[in-house]
Amino acid sequence: MSKQAEIPSAFSPFFWDVHLHELDGNRHRIFIIERLLNEGDHHTLRWLFEAYTEEELREAVMTARGLNRKTARYWQHYFGLREEEMRCFGMSSTNIANLY
Repeated sequence: MSKQAEIPSAFSPFFWDVHLHELDGNRHRIFIIERLLNEGDHHTLRWLFEAYTEEELREAVMTARGLNRKTARYWQHYFGLREEEMRCFGMSSTNIANLY
C-alpha cells in the first residue's frame, strides 16, 4: 500500500459480506482491489490509485480469481497483460480448446 489508508466508510456497501473494520489494507489488498474493481465506481477507482501503487493494482489484476470478464478485459488492456498472465481467466470457456 503506497500509504496507510483506511477504507472509507462510504465504501461499506461494496463489502456487504464482511466487516469493513476487519479488513487490513495490506493483508487483504487482493480482495479489496478485486471487489472495488468489480463493484465500484469512479470514486472507488480514484481511491484505489491513491491507496495502492500501480504495481500493487497490476499484481491484484493478475492474481485475482473473481474479476468479472468485462472488468478483467479492461484491466488486461490497461496493463498490457496476456490472458495467460491473469488468473481470473484460468480454465474458462475461452480456453476450452486447450483441454483437447
